[in-house]
Amino acid sequence: MTRRREVADGMRRLMTDVLELPKDLVLDLPRVTLIGNVQITLENHRGVILYTDSNVRVAVARGEIVIAGEKLVLRSILHDEIIVDGTINSVSYIG
Repeated sequence: MTRRREVADGMRRLMTDVLELPKDLVLDLPRVTLIGNVQITLENHRGVILYTDSNVRVAVARGEIVIAGEKLVLRSILHDEIIVDGTINSVSYIG
Protein backbone atom coordinates (compact mmCIF):
# COMPACT_ATOMS: atom_id res chain seq x y z
CA MET A 1 0.00 0.00 0.00
CA THR A 2 1.41 3.40 -0.89
CA ARG A 3 1.96 6.12 1.66
CA ARG A 4 -0.67 8.33 0.01
CA ARG A 5 -3.28 5.57 0.28
CA GLU A 6 -2.37 4.96 3.94
CA VAL A 7 -2.87 8.64 4.73
CA ALA A 8 -6.18 8.74 2.86
CA ASP A 9 -7.40 5.62 4.69
CA GLY A 10 -6.38 7.14 8.01
CA MET A 11 -8.33 10.30 7.23
CA ARG A 12 -11.40 8.30 6.22
CA ARG A 13 -11.23 6.27 9.44
CA LEU A 14 -10.93 9.46 11.49
CA MET A 15 -13.92 11.01 9.72
CA THR A 16 -16.06 7.92 10.29
CA ASP A 17 -15.23 8.02 14.00
CA VAL A 18 -15.79 11.77 14.40
CA LEU A 19 -18.98 11.92 12.33
CA GLU A 20 -20.20 8.46 13.44
CA LEU A 21 -20.69 7.34 9.84
CA PRO A 22 -21.01 3.67 8.83
CA LYS A 23 -17.47 2.43 8.19
CA ASP A 24 -18.50 -0.12 5.57
CA LEU A 25 -19.91 2.63 3.33
CA VAL A 26 -17.23 5.27 3.80
CA LEU A 27 -14.28 2.88 3.61
CA ASP A 28 -15.85 0.65 0.91
CA LEU A 29 -15.63 -2.39 3.16
CA PRO A 30 -17.72 -5.54 2.76
CA ARG A 31 -20.51 -6.15 5.26
CA VAL A 32 -20.94 -9.82 6.12
CA THR A 33 -24.04 -11.05 7.95
CA LEU A 34 -24.03 -14.69 9.02
CA ILE A 35 -27.22 -16.37 10.18
CA GLY A 36 -26.12 -19.42 12.14
CA ASN A 37 -24.29 -21.67 9.73
CA VAL A 38 -27.11 -21.76 7.16
CA GLN A 39 -27.06 -18.37 5.39
CA ILE A 40 -24.63 -15.55 4.68
CA THR A 41 -25.35 -12.14 3.20
CA LEU A 42 -22.46 -10.20 1.68
CA GLU A 43 -22.88 -6.53 0.83
CA ASN A 44 -20.52 -4.17 -1.03
CA HIS A 45 -19.15 -6.89 -3.31
CA ARG A 46 -17.45 -6.66 -6.70
CA GLY A 47 -18.73 -9.91 -8.18
CA VAL A 48 -18.49 -13.68 -7.91
CA ILE A 49 -15.08 -15.16 -8.78
CA LEU A 50 -15.84 -18.86 -8.19
CA TYR A 51 -19.03 -20.75 -7.44
CA THR A 52 -19.28 -24.46 -6.63
CA ASP A 53 -21.47 -26.36 -4.17
CA SER A 54 -18.57 -26.34 -1.67
CA ASN A 55 -16.85 -22.96 -2.28
CA VAL A 56 -17.90 -19.44 -3.16
CA ARG A 57 -15.27 -16.75 -3.76
CA VAL A 58 -16.46 -13.16 -3.98
CA ALA A 59 -14.37 -10.12 -4.94
CA VAL A 60 -14.47 -7.15 -2.57
CA ALA A 61 -12.72 -3.78 -2.74
CA ARG A 62 -9.39 -4.97 -1.28
CA GLY A 63 -9.41 -8.72 -1.66
CA GLU A 64 -11.76 -11.66 -1.58
CA ILE A 65 -14.24 -13.32 0.75
CA VAL A 66 -14.10 -17.13 0.61
CA ILE A 67 -17.10 -19.12 1.84
CA ALA A 68 -16.56 -22.86 2.32
CA GLY A 69 -19.26 -25.36 3.12
CA GLU A 70 -21.61 -27.99 1.78
CA LYS A 71 -24.57 -27.73 -0.61
CA LEU A 72 -23.93 -24.01 -1.12
CA VAL A 73 -26.48 -22.24 -3.30
CA LEU A 74 -26.42 -18.66 -4.53
CA ARG A 75 -29.90 -17.65 -3.41
CA SER A 76 -29.64 -14.09 -4.70
CA ILE A 77 -27.12 -11.98 -6.61
CA LEU A 78 -27.93 -8.29 -6.75
CA HIS A 79 -25.82 -5.28 -7.63
CA ASP A 80 -24.94 -4.64 -3.97
CA GLU A 81 -25.75 -7.93 -2.22
CA ILE A 82 -25.16 -11.67 -2.48
CA ILE A 83 -27.00 -14.27 -0.40
CA VAL A 84 -25.61 -17.80 -0.05
CA ASP A 85 -27.56 -20.66 1.56
CA GLY A 86 -26.26 -24.08 2.64
CA THR A 87 -24.14 -25.47 5.43
CA ILE A 88 -21.42 -22.86 5.98
CA ASN A 89 -18.22 -24.23 7.55
CA SER A 90 -15.96 -21.20 7.26
CA VAL A 91 -15.74 -17.63 6.01
CA SER A 92 -12.31 -16.17 5.21
CA TYR A 93 -10.98 -12.82 4.06
CA ILE A 94 -8.00 -12.78 1.71
CA GLY A 95 -6.46 -9.32 1.42
